[in-house]
Amino acid sequence: MSRELIVKRVARELKDGDVVNLGIGMPTLVANYIPEDMDVTFQSENGFLGLGPAPEAGCEDEYIVNAGAQLVTIKPGGMFFDSATSFAIIRGGHVDVTVLGALQVDEEGNLANWMIPGKMVPGMGGAMDLVVGAKRVIVAMEHTAKGAPKILKKCSLPLTASHQVNTIITEMGVMEVTAKGLELVEIAEGLTVEEVQAATEATLIVSANLKTMEV
Repeated sequence: MSRELIVKRVARELKDGDVVNLGIGMPTLVANYIPEDMDVTFQSENGFLGLGPAPEAGCEDEYIVNAGAQLVTIKPGGMFFDSATSFAIIRGGHVDVTVLGALQVDEEGNLANWMIPGKMVPGMGGAMDLVVGAKRVIVAMEHTAKGAPKILKKCSLPLTASHQVNTIITEMGVMEVTAKGLELVEIAEGLTVEEVQAATEATLIVSANLKTMEV
């Protein structure tokens, strides 16, 4: 349920005309919650523009997969191209929003999401290009990992990128990275600020206009 809450809230951040890249894992679910009357173009670094939601059972096409090897659909007008073109789109600043998961994120907007030292790593993937090339970076993740905070004062894992995260959305709330620090702008229904702070190592600045998280 928390994952559904997160991706529904992320979907509210997108707007008509956006070109959006969804990271592997939970962020890919955002595509399932875009209103039918909204025109959002999803890009995948393995060479797609115009991805749609997950296919219905029995309607899958094994040749249409996203960068995480998940079966997806492609909308009318969608297109296919090589990785060189895909990364030219990303590095050229043509992606409006990228949504990624994180192992850690901190109050300075630093992101660590590609490796844990001493463990097997499949590779850095396109995250390093995406978080620097996209105009806006949203981290979508569960607030803690086995009870341990993932939103820190300073990342301890190797960084994917430095000072690039704009917004963090978890099942507990919405936080904006600002010059003054991490601002809590929305809080999940039923939670107190004290509960969110207790699950967060970084010091939260509570917005004067704090409101209940909407999905």
